[in-house]
Amino acid sequence: MDDTDTALAALAGRGITGPFETAVVLGTGLGTIAEALEGAIAVPYGDLPGFPAAGVSGHGGRLVAGTWEGSRVLVLQGRSHYYETGNPAAMRVPLEVVARLGTHHLLLTNSAGSLHPDWYPGSMALISDHINFSGLNPLVGMAGDDRFVPLADAYDRHIRLRLKRAAVQAGVTALREGVYMWFSGPSFETAAEVKMAKLLGADLVGMSTVPEVILARRLGLRVAGLSVITNFATGIGSGNPSHGETKEVALGGSIGLKRLLRSYFRARDDA
Repeated sequence: MDDTDTALAALAGRGITGPFETAVVLGTGLGTIAEALEGAIAVPYGDLPGFPAAGVSGHGGRLVAGTWEGSRVLVLQGRSHYYETGNPAAMRVPLEVVARLGTHHLLLTNSAGSLHPDWYPGSMALISDHINFSGLNPLVGMAGDDRFVPLADAYDRHIRLRLKRAAVQAGVTALREGVYMWFSGPSFETAAEVKMAKLLGADLVGMSTVPEVILARRLGLRVAGLSVITNFATGIGSGNPSHGETKEVALGGSIGLKRLLRSYFRARDDA
């Protein structure tokens, strides 16, 4: 068996079998959201072959299965970043497991830097599209025609509409929508790079998510992305981001994200 098969067998041995309506990948500082699941079963990544080792503070390193507002939900507390491994396909096995468990939708969350002086830290933004500034692609080296993944609707319009409605119902009034630019990290962007990102049409910058979107679309998952804005990017006002600031603001922002997701699952539909 390969790592995906072995991980699925390990999960089945813990009582985790599909299908699930939605899987949620939690970004830096957002791991407490998993506490909202009822009847939760948690499995450390270390028990699942091919899952990432916990290498970044602010990432819990567990897969948690349970229900949320009556929906069967998988939560991945933490991800592997390109800057940890040098491998843009580091999340291949976890996402293959998600797909093989019969999951319909994938919500990718992250902490991101704002390129607008009125997009304040602590608020949230829906990702409408991305710019792969790094040029890295997790499908390089894979065989078969399914590596030629179309990304015209990479961030599913229907799920975004559901999230917007859920935000209104949850009283989340400052849900922005914009383009996310992926930088490889781990160093933060320079002021010149931020200026370039704005000129190219980006609204947010960050160090994750894009490789996962590409992998997920190859697997046929319908995807949405949600950013908790944790800082102003370098050169935006007094922006001088740090990892400590990211974790601290994300922890506060997770309260609004949890409220939004609760509303989202409460108003689930079958589309």
